[in-house]
Amino acid sequence: MRRREFIGLIGGAAAVWPLAARAQQPDPMRRIGVLMSAADDPEGQARLAGFLQALQRLGWTVGRNVHLDLRWGSGDAANIRKYAAELVALTPEVLLAPGSSTVGPLLQATSTMPIVFVHLLDPVGSGFVASLARPGGNATGFSQFEFGMSTKWVELLREIAPRVSRAAVLRDPMLTSGMGQFGAVQGAASSIGIELTPVGVRDPGEMERAIAAFARSPNGSLIVTANPLAVVHRELIVGLAARHQLPAIYFERFFVTAGGLIAYGPDLIDQYRRSASYVDRILKGEKPADLPVQAPTKYELVINLKTAKALGLEVPPTLLARADEVIE
Repeated sequence: MRRREFIGLIGGAAAVWPLAARAQQPDPMRRIGVLMSAADDPEGQARLAGFLQALQRLGWTVGRNVHLDLRWGSGDAANIRKYAAELVALTPEVLLAPGSSTVGPLLQATSTMPIVFVHLLDPVGSGFVASLARPGGNATGFSQFEFGMSTKWVELLREIAPRVSRAAVLRDPMLTSGMGQFGAVQGAASSIGIELTPVGVRDPGEMERAIAAFARSPNGSLIVTANPLAVVHRELIVGLAARHQLPAIYFERFFVTAGGLIAYGPDLIDQYRRSASYVDRILKGEKPADLPVQAPTKYELVINLKTAKALGLEVPPTLLARADEVIE
């Protein structure tokens, strides 16, 4: 080997060695806090997995360059408040929170730490952001739907069960969004002659008694509005609908996969995937105040034909044709 070539090779290796050494150094560890409102169950795990998979596609891997602080609230308000304070004390660089039941306690615990929310109803009316276009504070994210979408539940319920003239509306009266959804449902129901009975979801025993009393009169049905406690008590709710032979419409597909009749609402796992983009942008230096609140882009209509048959309902072909998923 010529002397000049040897010197060039050594010089090139010397330039590469520092780069290789740097490549072997671990990436700086960033910290994300996640406060889940529902239980640590397959549905909650699926939502979290959607978020983590999307985060990984953006270059963030738990254990390599991201540390995840995770808490499950299981629909318990006291637990959620406790875990909100715990997570804020751990000083993550950004927090992920679903729904008003988690966002509210987190905003009470911090006014500076960035918060990305998912499937949150009425973030402006709840006082969490100044406006959808310019949130203005330390929180932004993805709204679940406008209250006007709740009217679709009434329309779809009448379409799949034409004889329905009464509906028990399962809601959480402690949530601002519960009142808003009930108002929208009430307006749609009165226009087609369906009488409504509100039923709270906070006390499972009271819910059982209220639905049993409601079911004593004919032509009844259930409308389950979006709230974390309905998710926590979903097996009970689906079971009560089956026991009392009540056609029921839900806000999420997993109620229907569990035996419910029909569901219409946004694809919530998709929202968790989309939330990863905002977490990524905040970790890279952007501020929640400058990131607009985004609306859902994917909605799902899911029908369980087995449940329809058990209720003696014949699903109209036009409705089946519009369904995104039919469970047989």
